Amino acid sequence: MRWLGRQQSGNVDDRRGGGGGGRMAVGGGIGGIVIVVIALLLGKNPLEYIDIGQQPTQSYEQPVPSGAADEEGNFVKVVLKDTEDAWGKIFQEQLGADYQEPVLVLFTNTDQSGCGFASAATGPFYCPADQKVYIDLSFYDQLKDRFGAPGDFAMAYVIAHEVGHHVQHLLGVSTKVHRAQQSMTEREANALSVKLELQADFYAGVWAHYAKEINILEAGDIEEALQAANAIGDDNLQKQSQGYVVPDAFTHGTSEQRMYWFKRGFESGNLKDGNTFNEVD
Repeated sequence: MRWLGRQQSGNVDDRRGGGGGGRMAVGGGIGGIVIVVIALLLGKNPLEYIDIGQQPTQSYEQPVPSGAADEEGNFVKVVLKDTEDAWGKIFQEQLGADYQEPVLVLFTNTDQSGCGFASAATGPFYCPADQKVYIDLSFYDQLKDRFGAPGDFAMAYVIAHEVGHHVQHLLGVSTKVHRAQQSMTEREANALSVKLELQADFYAGVWAHYAKEINILEAGDIEEALQAANAIGDDNLQKQSQGYVVPDAFTHGTSEQRMYWFKRGFESGNLKDGNTFNEVD
């Protein structure tokens, strides 16, 4: 992805190195991610499985790079700016409305969000309560090393997916889904969650369509995004964590589904083609 020297978003709250690293004991690292993955696949709140008791721990904070040295931080700021431009244009042209830009929070190890406790172990997420995307950039090391999905556009796909959840919030989709889930069985609620997540993948693809239009894609970028989508499909994660697949516990969609809906958004660029609620069984 062509990003060096390009404009960065001003909607970034950089909290890295702000003291969150040693205040609480959490299930961090690879072990923590495995716990969270299992919790998500079971349709549970991952925070229920993390020890956030007030246990004294050592602080492992490291200096936060600044300026040109902060390559990852600069990269995500450029990607966020691209999503702002893309969705501003899409909302005007396809919806006749103004796009409200989210804030991206960069944190180290732990933080507080409007939706509760944030941890590196939970991975990137969107909080509708404060309309912010939360990311500990160490997740990208996990994406590359644990899940075998390297490349800058794999990183961009993750950001675009979370921004996709913001779009769903603005359109009222996520609110309707969460209300409907209150009266459903766990199996039914999981199935609805899959449709919500696949639509966010579609919206990530819509952003990639825009990225192609402004000529910032490089050879292999879309393949990197598809590789990331494949790596974090529910079936793939279940096989890794427990050795077998339980479709009723899916909450994000299979690898095949995630790749399909990202690619469909990339090829279409039109919001009307992303109604996963009518098309996904």
